[in-house]
Amino acid sequence: MANVSRILRAPAVIRQLSSFWQGYKTWRFFGGWNALKLAELPPSVPNPLRDFFDARTTGPGIWKWNHYFDIYHQHFQKFRGRKMRVLEIGVYSGGSLDMWADYFGEGCQIIGVDIEPRCLAYERPGVKIVVGDQSSRDFWARFRAENEPVDIVIDDGSHVPEMQIITLEELLPHVRPGGVYVCEDIHGTLSPFSSYAAGLAQSLNACERGQDNLTDGERRIVFQSIPLQSVIQGVFFYPFMVVIEKNPKERPELVAAKHGTEWQPFLK
Repeated sequence: MANVSRILRAPAVIRQLSSFWQGYKTWRFFGGWNALKLAELPPSVPNPLRDFFDARTTGPGIWKWNHYFDIYHQHFQKFRGRKMRVLEIGVYSGGSLDMWADYFGEGCQIIGVDIEPRCLAYERPGVKIVVGDQSSRDFWARFRAENEPVDIVIDDGSHVPEMQIITLEELLPHVRPGGVYVCEDIHGTLSPFSSYAAGLAQSLNACERGQDNLTDGERRIVFQSIPLQSVIQGVFFYPFMVVIEKNPKERPELVAAKHGTEWQPFLK
């Protein structure tokens, strides 16, 4: 886990962000969204999170962008009905704590972090409230020392890019293997957090050539994983949101295997 923290702060990651700016300029040159033909969206599918939100007409408030619920369900549904721990940064009026408890079930332990001490009123069995400033690395160091690793982090806190970056660096190593990290409300086409996350995504394409061999009759090309590739399964970009999924177990190498006996002569 320490390797992940060092990688997130590495100058090499920051240097890669210049390519993100170049890609943005190229996108604008070719006409931006006007150059794209958007496919027809599939019909809506049942989503317990959306149903809960739609039914919340009274009581503690929930404030979310409508398109978030399908993203949540896509990345979170594997945890439903399991014993798991979810951390939400930014408690506000407490309504989302109810939503997570309903969605994940009785095996879910919820931790809410907020800078406002009055949010302690939302603490109850199964829900723990911690008061702290997400921009403070000292606070997150104490938090990690006092709390077990979590399966899901949802950063709906300050929405300030610099604080979002600090929180990611401090908490991603505290997410269990197979877990999910979500950062919400990333606004602006050149958000520093979005650029930072784009640098992480680009690092997933690093190529550390290993070997080309024949093992048990199988032709295999093997690349050695850099530490980030070993730990991170993928980085997903959505409107106003970035989702990072961790591998269920560390992946020391990336393998391209060739199966079959008939190959076109121009590519062997």
